[in-house]
Amino acid sequence: MDINLIIFASLAFVMIVAALFAVTSSRIMRATTELLFVLFGTAGLYFMLHYTFLGAAQITVYAGGIVVMFIFVVLLIGKGSVDVTQTSLRRYLAGTAVALTGMVAAIYLINTTDFQAVNFTGDGVEMKELGMTLMGTGKYDFILPFEVMSVLLLACTVGAIMIARKK
Repeated sequence: MDINLIIFASLAFVMIVAALFAVTSSRIMRATTELLFVLFGTAGLYFMLHYTFLGAAQITVYAGGIVVMFIFVVLLIGKGSVDVTQTSLRRYLAGTAVALTGMVAAIYLINTTDFQAVNFTGDGVEMKELGMTLMGTGKYDFILPFEVMSVLLLACTVGAIMIARKK
Protein backbone atom coordinates (compact mmCIF):
# COMPACT_ATOMS: atom_id res chain seq x y z
CA MET A 1 0.00 0.00 0.00
CA ASP A 2 1.29 3.45 -0.92
CA ILE A 3 2.36 5.70 1.96
CA ASN A 4 0.73 8.74 0.29
CA LEU A 5 -2.61 6.94 0.27
CA ILE A 6 -2.27 6.14 3.97
CA ILE A 7 -1.38 9.75 4.81
CA PHE A 8 -4.26 11.06 2.66
CA ALA A 9 -6.74 8.65 4.24
CA SER A 10 -5.57 9.61 7.74
CA LEU A 11 -5.84 13.34 7.01
CA ALA A 12 -9.25 12.89 5.38
CA PHE A 13 -10.52 10.86 8.35
CA VAL A 14 -9.29 13.44 10.88
CA MET A 15 -10.80 16.29 8.83
CA ILE A 16 -14.19 14.59 8.46
CA VAL A 17 -14.42 13.66 12.14
CA ALA A 18 -13.30 17.14 13.25
CA ALA A 19 -15.77 18.80 10.87
CA LEU A 20 -18.62 16.65 12.18
CA PHE A 21 -17.68 17.48 15.77
CA ALA A 22 -17.43 21.17 14.85
CA VAL A 23 -20.94 21.39 13.43
CA THR A 24 -22.60 19.19 16.05
CA SER A 25 -20.92 20.62 19.15
CA SER A 26 -23.08 22.68 21.47
CA ARG A 27 -20.05 24.54 22.86
CA ILE A 28 -18.74 27.21 20.56
CA MET A 29 -15.13 27.12 21.84
CA ARG A 30 -15.01 23.38 21.22
CA ALA A 31 -16.39 23.90 17.71
CA THR A 32 -13.70 26.52 17.04
CA THR A 33 -11.01 24.11 18.22
CA GLU A 34 -12.37 21.40 15.92
CA LEU A 35 -12.31 23.91 13.06
CA LEU A 36 -8.62 24.38 13.80
CA PHE A 37 -8.04 20.64 13.24
CA VAL A 38 -9.86 20.83 9.90
CA LEU A 39 -7.69 23.75 8.81
CA PHE A 40 -4.51 21.93 9.86
CA GLY A 41 -5.66 18.89 7.87
CA THR A 42 -6.17 21.09 4.82
CA ALA A 43 -2.64 22.41 5.25
CA GLY A 44 -1.43 18.82 5.44
CA LEU A 45 -3.11 18.09 2.10
CA TYR A 46 -1.37 21.10 0.57
CA PHE A 47 1.97 19.85 1.87
CA MET A 48 1.25 16.41 0.41
CA LEU A 49 0.74 18.03 -2.99
CA HIS A 50 4.07 19.87 -2.56
CA TYR A 51 2.31 23.23 -2.40
CA THR A 52 4.46 24.43 0.47
CA PHE A 53 3.54 28.09 0.02
CA LEU A 54 -0.20 27.33 0.19
CA GLY A 55 0.33 25.03 3.17
CA ALA A 56 2.26 27.69 5.04
CA ALA A 57 -0.34 30.31 4.12
CA GLN A 58 -3.10 27.97 5.32
CA ILE A 59 -1.43 27.58 8.70
CA THR A 60 -0.51 31.24 9.03
CA VAL A 61 -3.64 32.97 7.74
CA TYR A 62 -6.45 30.54 8.47
CA ALA A 63 -5.30 28.31 11.31
CA GLY A 64 -3.43 31.19 12.93
CA GLY A 65 -5.30 34.38 12.13
CA ILE A 66 -8.90 33.43 11.48
CA VAL A 67 -9.25 30.95 14.35
CA VAL A 68 -7.64 33.44 16.75
CA MET A 69 -10.14 36.05 15.52
CA PHE A 70 -13.02 33.59 16.10
CA ILE A 71 -11.79 32.91 19.62
CA PHE A 72 -11.40 36.64 20.24
CA VAL A 73 -14.96 37.30 19.09
CA VAL A 74 -16.39 34.41 21.12
CA LEU A 75 -14.62 35.59 24.26
CA LEU A 76 -15.64 39.18 23.55
CA ILE A 77 -19.31 38.33 23.09
CA GLY A 78 -19.43 36.13 26.18
CA LYS A 79 -21.31 33.01 27.14
CA GLY A 80 -24.80 34.44 27.51
CA SER A 81 -25.06 35.93 24.02
CA VAL A 82 -24.65 32.76 21.98
CA ASP A 83 -26.99 29.84 22.52
CA VAL A 84 -26.35 27.10 20.01
CA THR A 85 -28.27 24.42 21.90
CA GLN A 86 -31.68 25.73 20.82
CA THR A 87 -31.94 24.62 17.20
CA SER A 88 -35.37 24.17 15.73
CA LEU A 89 -36.29 21.18 13.63
CA ARG A 90 -36.90 23.47 10.65
CA ARG A 91 -33.33 24.83 10.77
CA TYR A 92 -31.92 21.35 11.28
CA LEU A 93 -33.75 20.04 8.21
CA ALA A 94 -32.76 23.09 6.14
CA GLY A 95 -29.11 22.64 7.09
CA THR A 96 -29.29 18.94 6.27
CA ALA A 97 -30.85 19.70 2.87
CA VAL A 98 -28.14 22.24 2.03
CA ALA A 99 -25.38 19.83 3.12
CA LEU A 100 -26.83 16.95 1.08
CA THR A 101 -27.23 19.21 -1.96
CA GLY A 102 -23.58 20.25 -1.67
CA MET A 103 -22.50 16.63 -1.28
CA VAL A 104 -24.47 15.52 -4.35
CA ALA A 105 -23.05 18.42 -6.39
CA ALA A 106 -19.49 17.59 -5.30
CA ILE A 107 -19.89 13.89 -6.14
CA TYR A 108 -21.38 14.77 -9.53
CA LEU A 109 -18.56 17.16 -10.36
CA ILE A 110 -15.88 14.69 -9.28
CA ASN A 111 -17.42 11.91 -11.37
CA THR A 112 -17.96 14.01 -14.52
CA THR A 113 -14.67 15.94 -14.56
CA ASP A 114 -11.87 14.57 -16.69
CA PHE A 115 -8.88 15.00 -14.41
CA GLN A 116 -5.55 14.96 -16.17
CA ALA A 117 -2.12 14.77 -14.63
CA VAL A 118 -0.06 17.91 -14.97
CA ASN A 119 3.59 17.42 -15.76
CA PHE A 120 5.67 20.29 -14.44
CA THR A 121 8.87 20.75 -16.31
CA GLY A 122 11.27 23.53 -15.64
CA ASP A 123 12.64 25.21 -12.59
CA GLY A 124 9.39 26.62 -11.25
CA VAL A 125 8.71 30.16 -10.16
CA GLU A 126 11.36 32.38 -8.64
CA MET A 127 10.56 33.67 -5.15
CA LYS A 128 11.13 37.28 -6.27
CA GLU A 129 8.57 36.85 -9.07
CA LEU A 130 6.07 35.34 -6.62
CA GLY A 131 6.55 38.25 -4.21
CA MET A 132 6.16 40.81 -6.98
CA THR A 133 2.97 39.12 -8.16
CA LEU A 134 1.48 39.01 -4.66
CA MET A 135 2.30 42.63 -3.83
CA GLY A 136 2.25 44.19 -7.31
CA THR A 137 -0.25 46.69 -8.66
CA GLY A 138 -0.38 45.43 -12.24
CA LYS A 139 -3.22 43.78 -14.13
CA TYR A 140 -2.75 40.23 -12.80
CA ASP A 141 -1.26 41.11 -9.41
CA PHE A 142 -2.86 40.57 -6.02
CA ILE A 143 -2.39 43.68 -3.89
CA LEU A 144 -5.99 44.87 -4.39
CA PRO A 145 -7.62 41.57 -3.27
CA PHE A 146 -5.18 41.49 -0.33
CA GLU A 147 -6.24 44.99 0.76
CA VAL A 148 -9.94 44.22 0.24
CA MET A 149 -9.56 41.13 2.45
CA SER A 150 -7.88 43.18 5.17
CA VAL A 151 -10.73 45.72 5.10
CA LEU A 152 -13.25 42.85 5.25
CA LEU A 153 -11.53 41.35 8.30
CA LEU A 154 -11.43 44.77 9.96
CA ALA A 155 -15.15 45.21 9.28
CA CYS A 156 -15.84 41.78 10.82
CA THR A 157 -13.88 42.70 13.93
CA VAL A 158 -15.64 46.06 14.27
CA GLY A 159 -18.99 44.31 13.77
CA ALA A 160 -18.14 41.80 16.49
CA ILE A 161 -17.23 44.61 18.86
CA MET A 162 -20.51 46.39 18.08
CA ILE A 163 -22.48 43.21 18.74
CA ALA A 164 -20.63 42.58 21.99
CA ARG A 165 -21.03 46.15 23.20
CA LYS A 166 -23.51 46.49 26.01
CA LYS A 167 -26.61 48.47 25.19
